[in-house]
Amino acid sequence: MSQDAGPDEMFIFVNNRRLRRGHTTGTCAAAASKGAALALLGEAVPSVRITTPKGITLDLPIEDLRVTDDEASCAVRKDGGDDIDATSGTLVYSTVSRIESGIEVDGGTGVGRVTRKGLDQPPGNAAINRVPRSMIREALEDVSASLGYTGGLRAVISVPEGMEIARKTFNPRLGIVDGISILGTSGIVEPMSETALIDTVRTEMRMRVANGAGTLLVVPGNYGKDFSEGIDGIDPEFAVKCSNFVGEMLDCAVELGVDIVLVSNLGKMVKLAGGIMNTHSRNADARMEILASNGAMAGASLDCIKEVMGCISTDDALEVLDREGLIPKVSEIMMGKIEFHMNHRTGGAIRVGAVMFSSVYGLLGKTSLADELLDRVREESQ
Repeated sequence: MSQDAGPDEMFIFVNNRRLRRGHTTGTCAAAASKGAALALLGEAVPSVRITTPKGITLDLPIEDLRVTDDEASCAVRKDGGDDIDATSGTLVYSTVSRIESGIEVDGGTGVGRVTRKGLDQPPGNAAINRVPRSMIREALEDVSASLGYTGGLRAVISVPEGMEIARKTFNPRLGIVDGISILGTSGIVEPMSETALIDTVRTEMRMRVANGAGTLLVVPGNYGKDFSEGIDGIDPEFAVKCSNFVGEMLDCAVELGVDIVLVSNLGKMVKLAGGIMNTHSRNADARMEILASNGAMAGASLDCIKEVMGCISTDDALEVLDREGLIPKVSEIMMGKIEFHMNHRTGGAIRVGAVMFSSVYGLLGKTSLADELLDRVREESQ
């Protein structure tokens, strides 16, 4: 049941911290549309009540209201709560005008336009995702019903700062041009939530597959991307970044039916060798424990194992292992475990490969299918 957002409802505890929730650009767009429609049809208000899909009702102030005989426009300010992002504090506008019948929703200045398949909206549409579109439509229908208006309404969403903000987002990489996306599935921003990051990974993977990819080159971040530049015939611009979310990336790959080759430095891969599928240090570390145990399996001396356990970085640990000539053997053992854990996560539903490297020691190892899958990536990127 929806309810007014009380003082406690707009806070959550994450990692033992009390953090304030916010509201999405989609909620802003719906609220601004409601405010503009009310003003256009004769009932201007200083704030509007909007019920989010999460079931929380918000009272949001209307800013910069302008009304003419033909249309009305106003803005609602995006509030990211304690999860401050590039759009927090930005004004999201809606300009509402009368049409003969029905409800139309489009994007104006600063709202991106979709140019590639595989995203929430088809190519050519404004980057206003499905849930915000539904919220805007519902807001306009509610205003029409409450005021007895039987005609149609058209809402054009705009974000004056959108083109500048978009440069700080993934939109250019995803094929969304000229502005930001109007987003939100719950209408509420959850501070420190990993959901938005994971959704970004999934969105990029879906886009690649929709544009014909059968094998995806995946890197956690810039280290993997930079290393892949040195792999003959590989264009790193085709790489999907998965950040720390290796497990979620593999789950999405199974859902999409696409093969994966992961290129990553040892700092991430060593965790994967231990079955750790979220490589953020907050979730787990165990890098030295995994390197030490694999070193023991490769025949490292007790002194070597103890020294590895005292290392701060994985490259320092490799230096210790290198004294006993164990880097190749330890890497070989680890690649077998990495392959096992990737196959275990995917249940054998797709083909997976991995390439592991060190910024100091270079290429360390590959899984059994890595070269074959890299060949597929080369073919598909030409």
